[in-house]
Amino acid sequence: MGRGFAIAAAVAHDVTRIVAREAEIHGYTSFWVNDTPGADGLAALAAAAEVTEHIRLGVGVVALDRRSPESIAEDVARLNLPQDRLWLGVGSGADRKGLSLVRNGVEVLHQSVTAPIIVGALGPKMSALAGEASEGVLFNWLTPSFAETAGTWVTDAAAEHGKPRPALIAFVRCALLPQAEARLEQESGRYGSYPKYAAHFQRMGVDARGTTVNSDRADVLQAGIAAHEAVLDEVVVRAITADDSAESILELLRACAPPAGGE
Repeated sequence: MGRGFAIAAAVAHDVTRIVAREAEIHGYTSFWVNDTPGADGLAALAAAAEVTEHIRLGVGVVALDRRSPESIAEDVARLNLPQDRLWLGVGSGADRKGLSLVRNGVEVLHQSVTAPIIVGALGPKMSALAGEASEGVLFNWLTPSFAETAGTWVTDAAAEHGKPRPALIAFVRCALLPQAEARLEQESGRYGSYPKYAAHFQRMGVDARGTTVNSDRADVLQAGIAAHEAVLDEVVVRAITADDSAESILELLRACAPPAGGE
């Protein structure tokens, strides 16, 4: 598939438009935002859709313990999101019955939208559900070796249920140093403190920062991204920058841009 670029939905929409347009110009195949309380990922994608023509637009992911699948489908229609370009990511959030919540949510969304549904997954059970019920999986905070392992959970489940092979997608945190050092440490520490992510890092045998790609050199960033691309269909450069200005984000976007001609 290709290489995507992602920012937070909380980034100002005028900056989102600039970054999305530049991502398309620089050859990225997808542009993503997250979705958090107070920062609507679908609204951010609508801003990106205004200034792009062909790049895929992904939200990773809308938590189904905060928003019902019916309300998500309504917003996709209300915002006139281009479903032929949309990757609609959903996840369990903090719900303890996450598997049933996601299974039901995917089923409802398949009846309501035409866009592919992408399931956010960390462990083997949710990965298997993604393989069984959705068009793709979105991994997060993982090493290339673990991505390969997790990919088999998805593809084996798809084969077992006679389903087409889902797209294997991952957010890979990338940072230019030294300018993004403080934010990289903050972000790594925050995720490392969440119980389900702490268990995820323990399962891999690394800390949060150990899953990131960071350097003061573009060639090192490119090599780190390429290691993930060897085992995934779409590697999404999840930007960690000193601040949320267009200038800071575009500096990383250009350093991590796909090589010309896909080489």
